[in-house]
Amino acid sequence: MSIRSSGQTKRVRLSPEQRRLQLITLGADMLADRSLEEISVDDIAKLAGISRGLLFHYFASKQEFHEAIARHVIEDFYLAIAPNRDLSLFDMLRDSIERYVDYVAEHSGSYRSVLRGPASVTPEVSGYVDSARALIADLIVGELPLPPADPDLARLTLAIRGWIAFVEETILIWILEKPIARADLVDLLVESLPALALSPALINALRG
Repeated sequence: MSIRSSGQTKRVRLSPEQRRLQLITLGADMLADRSLEEISVDDIAKLAGISRGLLFHYFASKQEFHEAIARHVIEDFYLAIAPNRDLSLFDMLRDSIERYVDYVAEHSGSYRSVLRGPASVTPEVSGYVDSARALIADLIVGELPLPPADPDLARLTLAIRGWIAFVEETILIWILEKPIARADLVDLLVESLPALALSPALINALRG
């Protein structure tokens, strides 16, 4: 971990795991205004107070470092919105949406970069983003009171994937413009899922 004072960086002794996480986190912070390819190993090393060569002690190559950054950003986001299964389905969805909005408000730069910025078109980031979307859709479908062989499951899964894209775009607009209050945004996102899916089972589960 680095300590900055009067424009200088003081090197602090960290465990290998702490140092690796520090380097990845510094790289993730840089995604707010640059692509993965533009993240400089020299800049990261300087911020961490280590040599450029030491960074490659933790990562075999610059590409491996960039992949670790992309993976970290997506995993951090997913953990921030992971469902609380102690709640009912409706409360679980609302709780996750509230944490989703709060996470994006706190990390708006990197969020926009991952979804719309230069980093979003790289195979590393786009692949991790698509995986996270599929995982979120599977989590929602897995909580529904539908048997695995239900003929409506494929249509419902597709609708949920579309809803996730709607949530992403709506939050992106909200972050920039703030046209409505946070509570109204959460209501919009929660209520739009059963409306979009047009599934009696989902509507009953969420509003029952």
